[in-house]
Amino acid sequence: MYVFIRNIYVWRNEFPTELFMKALKNENKGKFEEAVITYETALMEFNKSTFHREFKNKIMGKIKLLHTVIEYQKNTHFIRNERIAVNA
Repeated sequence: MYVFIRNIYVWRNEFPTELFMKALKNENKGKFEEAVITYETALMEFNKSTFHREFKNKIMGKIKLLHTVIEYQKNTHFIRNERIAVNA
């Protein structure tokens, strides 16, 4: 009986882990917007369980960092376009 319950628990918790891995791959490829969406989905799945508190904190930190990176990229892109328009 214990093995059956443990297998169901592990099966339920694999999905958020798979989402985390997918988000990590997107982050490494430079697809930050997709990574944020996938991290948020994984976080919602982890919030359904009371376990993995450290993993939840890690995901929240990555989401904050990616939002900062996305804003930085938008600002640098805007500044570059502004300089090109001024020089033209």
